[in-house]
Amino acid sequence: MKRSILYCSLLSMALLAGCNKYLDKEPDNRTDIQTADQIAQLLTAAYPRANYILFCEAMSDNAEDKEGAGSSYDILNKINRQSYRYEPVETAPDDQDSPDNYWMACYKAIAAANQALEIIEASPDKDQLNAHRGEALLARAYAHFMLVALFAKTYDPATAASDPGIPYVTAPEKEVFLQYDRKTVAYTYEMIEKDIKEGYPLIDDKIYKEAPKFHFNKKAAAAFAARFYLFKQDYVQTISYASQALPGNAADNIRPWNTILTNLQYNELEAEYTKSTLTGNLLLQEANSFWGEAYPSLRFGLGQKIANNLLIQNNVSGGRYTYDLYGAGPRNYNIPKFYTHTVATSINANTGDPYNTIPLFTAEEALLNRAEAYAIQGEIALAIADMNAFVSKNIQGYTAGAHNLTNSKLTNYYGAPLQYAAMYAILDFKKAFFLHEGIRWFDILRWKIPVTHETLEGEQIVLTADDNRRALQLPALTKQAGLAQNPR
Repeated sequence: MKRSILYCSLLSMALLAGCNKYLDKEPDNRTDIQTADQIAQLLTAAYPRANYILFCEAMSDNAEDKEGAGSSYDILNKINRQSYRYEPVETAPDDQDSPDNYWMACYKAIAAANQALEIIEASPDKDQLNAHRGEALLARAYAHFMLVALFAKTYDPATAASDPGIPYVTAPEKEVFLQYDRKTVAYTYEMIEKDIKEGYPLIDDKIYKEAPKFHFNKKAAAAFAARFYLFKQDYVQTISYASQALPGNAADNIRPWNTILTNLQYNELEAEYTKSTLTGNLLLQEANSFWGEAYPSLRFGLGQKIANNLLIQNNVSGGRYTYDLYGAGPRNYNIPKFYTHTVATSINANTGDPYNTIPLFTAEEALLNRAEAYAIQGEIALAIADMNAFVSKNIQGYTAGAHNLTNSKLTNYYGAPLQYAAMYAILDFKKAFFLHEGIRWFDILRWKIPVTHETLEGEQIVLTADDNRRALQLPALTKQAGLAQNPR
């Protein structure tokens, strides 16, 4: 089968009927959606309601074998262990927090975005729905971006035209079995960029009557574009979009860690960190996930070595981060960032499913992405200015005279030429700031950073710069359908 088939279970919305036969009746009321409010409601399903953090964090160098007690959920321990060892993660498609589950959630989100786009295009009032069209395009681009970042080789201009990508779906499914192929990473990036360029100018925050930070508002869309162009190595565009996500004084856009947040108690910080009212959160998404209740106790995660290197010792600023460590020793070290809430499975249910609110895009990432782009282009003074904005809100007892970075402070600390030292500092800031959030994995992918994972039994698992295991394996269902798998 030269062209591959993706089962409807991977590409259709959760509302679709089973894929054992062609649909013989209208499965839901999507064709009756006509008004702007109805389209807006449909677009709430255009964001992946699954979590990538558990496996991304375990694969990164923000995880070590700390001999944790483990989660009470065996499947989470399995995902944590197999990800840490870069083994195939063997789970069912509906197992929460797994790569397969995230793949499915992304394509369900894409199906919702495509359904909204089709309805908008057919509407006699489509010119009045441009903002909704913009959101749908950005949501479709985001889900595809996350898929290609995780399940394909990282973008390299020298090989992108031949590296297999992921199926880019641009129309809602009308049949149960449809044919797709992976095409290339270059093609996938072209399609993502097309959707960003078309969708971004249409974004209008005025349509988000409630919870604007749970939609692609203008700042969030700009932060996404900045991340995309950083992956694409287009640093001019990275700077341009990141600057649109950071209006005014850069420091005013990010979290007040060393003033307000550092004074909160554990439960208060846990609840505050992902609130839509907190400065720094640009796009949030509820995800069906056990991560918030499981991550402190998982065996492979934040342990003593990482805590010493990142949080306990002074960093390049000459100070320490203001992120307080909690937990009884390294087995349970954690920084409280996620509050788990339960959603009842039915009206009369006594139990429910766990959900976490995940920060998909933050001002801190946009700021440090811009700093990185400046540094790569040799604009070191601008990179240092952005880093000092970050330092001002993230270092204990911050004072400009004691903690602001300078050329000599960077080169002395890292023992490297200034441009390299600036890059090291930016990546170190991101590594520490995004503990428990999975973002470090994306920097490891972009920079081909080698990772060595050790176990308490003395085993070393090495991920080299060009290791095929950097790209997650496609779900087993796609193999059964004939979709080409990633090499191992």
